[in-house]
Amino acid sequence: MVGKAPVGDVDDSGMRVSAPKRYAAGVPAIMSTLKHAGREMGVRRTALTLLKVNQKDGFDCPGCAWPEGDHRSPIGEYCENGAKAVAEEATLRRVTPEFFAAHSVEDLAGRTDFWLGQQGRLTHPMYLAEGASHYAPVGWDEAFGIVAEELAKLGSPDEAAFYTSGRTSNEAAFAYQLFVRAFGTNNLPDCSNMCHESSGSALSETIGVGKGSVSLEDLHKADLILVVGQNPGTNHPRMLSALEKAKRAGAHIVAVNPLPEAGLLRFKNPQKPNGLVGGGTSLTDEFAQIRLNGDLALFRALNRMLLEAEDAAPGTVLDRAFIDEHSHGFEEFADDVRKTDWADVLEATGLPRTQIERIHERVLRSERVVVCWAMGLTQHRNSVPTIREVVNFLLLRGNIGREGAGVCPVRGHSNVQGDRTMGIYEKPSAAFLDALEAEFGFAPPREHGHDVVDAIRAMRDGKVKVFLAVGGNFVGATPDTAATEAALRNTALTVQVSTKLNRSHAVTGRRALILPTLGRTEADVQASGPQFVTVEDSMSAVHASTGRLEPASRELRSEVAIVCGIAEKVLGDRVAVPWAAFRDDYDVIRDRIERVVPGFTDFNRRVRVPGGFVLPHGPRDERRFPTATGKANFTVNALEVLRVPAGRLILQTVRSHDQYNTTIYGLDDRYRGIKAGRRVVFVNPADLAQLGFADGQMVDLVSEWADGERRAPGFRVVAYPTAEGCCAAYFPETNVLVPLDSTAEVSNTPTSKSVVVRLVAAEA
Repeated sequence: MVGKAPVGDVDDSGMRVSAPKRYAAGVPAIMSTLKHAGREMGVRRTALTLLKVNQKDGFDCPGCAWPEGDHRSPIGEYCENGAKAVAEEATLRRVTPEFFAAHSVEDLAGRTDFWLGQQGRLTHPMYLAEGASHYAPVGWDEAFGIVAEELAKLGSPDEAAFYTSGRTSNEAAFAYQLFVRAFGTNNLPDCSNMCHESSGSALSETIGVGKGSVSLEDLHKADLILVVGQNPGTNHPRMLSALEKAKRAGAHIVAVNPLPEAGLLRFKNPQKPNGLVGGGTSLTDEFAQIRLNGDLALFRALNRMLLEAEDAAPGTVLDRAFIDEHSHGFEEFADDVRKTDWADVLEATGLPRTQIERIHERVLRSERVVVCWAMGLTQHRNSVPTIREVVNFLLLRGNIGREGAGVCPVRGHSNVQGDRTMGIYEKPSAAFLDALEAEFGFAPPREHGHDVVDAIRAMRDGKVKVFLAVGGNFVGATPDTAATEAALRNTALTVQVSTKLNRSHAVTGRRALILPTLGRTEADVQASGPQFVTVEDSMSAVHASTGRLEPASRELRSEVAIVCGIAEKVLGDRVAVPWAAFRDDYDVIRDRIERVVPGFTDFNRRVRVPGGFVLPHGPRDERRFPTATGKANFTVNALEVLRVPAGRLILQTVRSHDQYNTTIYGLDDRYRGIKAGRRVVFVNPADLAQLGFADGQMVDLVSEWADGERRAPGFRVVAYPTAEGCCAAYFPETNVLVPLDSTAEVSNTPTSKSVVVRLVAAEA
């Protein structure tokens, strides 16, 4: 193992709690970045690496999918958590075959997610034989042969599932879905199923494109920005710079969230003098501390008020020209939303009516409105109706296809949107499959495949026997941890294509493989020479990413090479796909993408232009809506108040500031005042008093569902100003509480923001 020794496994005995912060970034962010990067990479490697993050000639940050824009800082186009993501990948620590000889799978399964990630980069392909207690080294050809052997045993291609993380490049994703469909299945679950699937479902139905409709310039030119169910200070910190620029141009910002988040209170931009020694910029003009699951009610109320304002002053509020020319279903929507009951709205939102009226007044004064959201909107039972209601809100005043206005779902992983564009989807369109068939000469399967939740059910029931994941930490990311682990252990083979150790390597089928891959930061050299890959950000911009660092091991292969190697071994000459050519020269893949995926005309030339290019978007570009009606669709969305029994709270799972998705960088949550611990539950002091618990008390969290209870033991209560009736705790520790069968309508996304729980005093 090279580099500083990893932190030992930890408990929460040294946890300290202080008051939450009132601002984000500033000098503390700089110090945290330098400390973390220096510990993982060393001073020289830190400087060489961070100067290339998100630069036009550098590599795309492996963290979030926030866009870079045309004008980039030469000294640092990254945020604190982006630097941590880079340091995790570019660490000097190594997980060698000797490590696996010293640690059994049982040992690894008992470790924390933090400890596993701390061990460093994987260096060799590893194989867990049936009945073995330890992984052992295996050659690449033998590893591919094991995959081919197990796939050949299946009674149907649908007995395998092929998962993908959002960090996979466009080239690897396209090759992967091509292999899977040539094998004969659409079982392509991906991380979108657990985060923004609700956004895609709602937007596809209402505007015809399952992506956001705004650019960075639109944010800068907006009059009003609503940031709903989102914590950009931790999850997308570079968004704060865009909000700061919008604010200074005169925009007003309304934050709608159950938790007061530091990043939406005040931003101290570390690249500006007033961010280092001054007071920074106050961002939020109105903080609506909404009750969990109250967002649909809020937007229904705003929509009712807009209709009533139009009634009072006809022709002055709604954009009737837009509605008449570009929309469908307005009258049915309007008739329904006028029936909205204010008593239900106030109960569902927990907001005073006067505050909702203030927000309405801001809307009336604003010509250009953007609504941004993240998983706070997408992980409820009624997430799809909620986002449809957000679209209704924007359609009423023509705020789609207008400069400075539109829908802005903010994606997580850096290429999660690109994966879907490349065909990583269990429900592919007929047009996409037709294009594949025309280009490659085989008939792809037409029956829809399994998403994440259905894949877990299928593994549990013995219907899926091989599970292959390119990237990610499936065990850490999925709901109902006990059910997920049992499902994976019920398979014949699990395969993980990974850069670092995570819990999914310790929860295996009867046999298991770990296939180590290059990271985004590393040089990728194939037979034709150095390669680059491409990614798509949250705003549909596609650009190149070129790693520079020497790979962590000579044994590593790129994701493209691994996918193509498996495809060659499994398929042989069954399909006329030039896997070797794909592996040797990624330009060959891009030429084929160009002929299959709309918007990628002249792909190889355009992506070599610094900054890349933006994909077409009908609603944004020309107010063309490719829906079933040919227009933007107003929808009717029932308001159902989420009521819970007495003595219960609604739990939302959240990330800490030292975390991105399931990757835990450290044990602090600086903005929320947590130091050296993770097993905490944030509860409003009034709820604590009513429930009879004290700040600092140890409790178990128990979720309640139709099939029984689930328990997460040993959490410290932290009195915190969250919305009354609600609480919050970190995932993946609380994923165990999310029932597998509690999912969103339409999208089937786990309801990780609407978990009914009770607190139970922990036994001494």
